[in-house]
This record gives sequence, C-alpha cells and structure tokens, in this order.
Amino acid sequence: MRFDQLDFAPRFEYGDQAAVSVVTGSGEGTVLGTGFGRFTNAEIPWTTKYDEVLLVIEGHVTVRTPAENLEAGPNDCIWLPNGTELTYIAKSALVFYAIHPSNWAESEQ
Repeated sequence: MRFDQLDFAPRFEYGDQAAVSVVTGSGEGTVLGTGFGRFTNAEIPWTTKYDEVLLVIEGHVTVRTPAENLEAGPNDCIWLPNGTELTYIAKSALVFYAIHPSNWAESEQ
C-alpha cells in the first residue's frame, strides 16, 4: 500500500481533531488492525478496548494517563495496554498505529 494512495476519514465524534486511514483490520479478515492517523489540535479522551502501539511519524504526541504523561516525537513508539484510560493530545501529528483485536467495536454491539 502506498501512503499517497490512502484516504483519511474523520474518526468518531472527534472528526475535526482526528482522521484515520485503515490499512488492515476485520474487513481484511485479520485480528491485527493497522493504519495511519492524523491529529490536528487534538485533545481526545478515550479508554482503549484493545492493545495499541503508536509510532509517531511527524509531529509530537502526548498520551495522558492517570499514572503519567507519555511523550513521543518522530520515530518514537508508545504502547497502550487494553483498558488504558487516556487522552490523546497533539497539535499536529501523523502516527502509524497497530491494534489487537481489530474487531473490538463489533464485540461491543
């Protein structure tokens, strides 16, 4: 998959702050979800329902948890175990993410 061929779409109710381009997931028949995310003036509260790894490609991301602030810049990774209560914070950033399981939303229905 070529990066310049990806389509980014707003994500959930924070579409003005986060856009995602899914590369792999349950639609491709895999439990490993991967893709790219763009954050713009983002402050997004969330509790992970999956294990997640973020790789920052451009910009700077802070993940605020009750225990600590996790800081990452280009080429840095952050691991977030399932059930992590957090807030994603970024002025402008591009990240690659991997989540498991990719079908977490389907299991909530």
